Amino acid sequence: MTALADSAAAQAELLALLTLRFTPALGPRRTESLRRHFGSAEAALAAPLTALRGVPGLEAKTVAAIGTPGPREQAEAELRKAKAGGVTLLGRGLPGYPEALEALGDPPAVLWVLGDLPDLPAVPRAVGIVGTRGASPHARSLTRDLAADLARAGVVVVSGLARGIDTEAHRAAVDAGGLSIGVLGSAVNHIYPAENAELAGRLTLVSEYPLGTGPAQHHFPARNRLIAALSAGAVVVEGELKSGSLITATHALECGRTVFAVPGRAGDPRAAGPHRLLREGAVLTETAGDVLAELGWEEGPAARLPDLPPEQARVYAALSTPATLDDLRGATGLGLAELQTALVMLQLMGLAEEVGGRWTRR
Repeated sequence: MTALADSAAAQAELLALLTLRFTPALGPRRTESLRRHFGSAEAALAAPLTALRGVPGLEAKTVAAIGTPGPREQAEAELRKAKAGGVTLLGRGLPGYPEALEALGDPPAVLWVLGDLPDLPAVPRAVGIVGTRGASPHARSLTRDLAADLARAGVVVVSGLARGIDTEAHRAAVDAGGLSIGVLGSAVNHIYPAENAELAGRLTLVSEYPLGTGPAQHHFPARNRLIAALSAGAVVVEGELKSGSLITATHALECGRTVFAVPGRAGDPRAAGPHRLLREGAVLTETAGDVLAELGWEEGPAARLPDLPPEQARVYAALSTPATLDDLRGATGLGLAELQTALVMLQLMGLAEEVGGRWTRR
C-alpha cells in the first residue's frame, strides 16, 4: 500500500473513531470494544445490526444509533474545525496516539492536541505535578524549583493548567526552556481559567473534549486520569484529603506509575493529602533529584542559560541557596544599586525570584 493510501486509510479510520465518539452512549470502553470486535472503527460502522447486537455490553438504543447520519456529520464538521484551528486529532490505534495512555482502562478514542506533542512511550520521560489551587507561598516556590529543574533535566512537565500549583509548574518548566503539557477539562480552544490564556500559548494542550467544549465539574476527575497516564510519576505538592490531586495519585497507582508527595506543615489542611500518601508509601520528595533518582533517570544536560553580563552572572552564581540582599552584597562585592539592578534583570528573565525577603534561583 502506498504512503498516500496509508494516509487515506488512517483518515478514514480517524473519521470513524470520531463518529463513534459522537454516538450517544458510546464511551471509550464501548468504542474500543467495537474496534476490537470488528477489527477497526470503520468496520464497526459498516457492520449490520445483527452483527452489532452480538457485541457484549451494547444496549438496543446504542446499537440503533451506530451508523446513523448525525454523529458522522458532527465528526466531519469537527475535522473541518480542527483543521481551521491548527488542532491535531489523534485516534486510538493510529500513528501519533500516545502509547502511554494505554496504561488506562479507558483511554480516549480520540485526543485533541494543540501544539507539538512529544513522543510519549509506555513509560514516558514525563512527570505530572499537581496540587491545590490555593497553594501556600512555600509550596509555590518549591513547585517552581522542582518543575524548572526537571525541565532542565529533559523531563516533560505535565499538569492541568489550573490555578495554583498547576500554573506554577507549567510556567517554571517553560521558563527553564523545557516542554510542558497542559491537560484540560475543557476543549483546547476554550482555556480555563481565562487568566492562563497567555501561559496556555506556551504549552502543548491536550483534551478529550470536542472543540468549543467549556469546563464542567465532571470533566476534571476524568482529566486527572490523563495527567497520570501521560507521566511516569505524579508529584503531589499540596492538597486536602478530598482533592483532585489525590484523584490523580489514585489514577497514577492504577496505571502502575510512581506517586511522589511533598511533606508540608503539620496541621495545615493543604498538607493532609500528601501526608496520607506518604503514610501509604509515596516517595518523599523535596527536589527534582528525588524524582530523577527514584525513576532511575540521569539528570541529563542542563538547559543552557543565556549569556549574562558579569554582574548578573556573579549574582546568579551567588543564588545557589536563598539569600538576603545583605548576603548577596557580601558574596558578590556589588553595591546596593548594582545588586538591585542585576536582580531585577534576572527576575525579568525568569532566572531569579524573591520569596519571603530572600532571593533564590527559579
